Amino acid sequence: MAARKSIALLVVAIVLALVGPGRELFGPGEPGQSVVTAIGEIHVGQLPPEAREVLALIRQGGPFRYDKDGSVFRNREGLLPEQPAGYYAEYTVPTPGANDRGARRIVAGGRQRGMGDNYYTDDHYRSFRRIRE
Repeated sequence: MAARKSIALLVVAIVLALVGPGRELFGPGEPGQSVVTAIGEIHVGQLPPEAREVLALIRQGGPFRYDKDGSVFRNREGLLPEQPAGYYAEYTVPTPGANDRGARRIVAGGRQRGMGDNYYTDDHYRSFRRIRE
């Protein structure tokens, strides 16, 4: 029993080392279940200028450059906090020099898009950072 506890503590220490400081490690879930997430934070002033522009467009309701902007983001990766279907929408953050949509997105949640529950990814949904005002 003590060996299992030691192994479990070692695994937690390794995960903490990999995830890094300032990140949510245990997200929403049923009592007794742990959902590992890796959500850091980024201040709105630290976002690339294109992301700040898209966030402003989200808040004013557009217009958006890409047809997929505003479409439902389904959180298939399970990295964002679990919410009902349709809660999150995705928006493209243009990448200078790219000839496609690139990897940068803002995912906005809630009824008032852009007003609080916003996340930025620059690696096409492999990681997210919560946008802080």
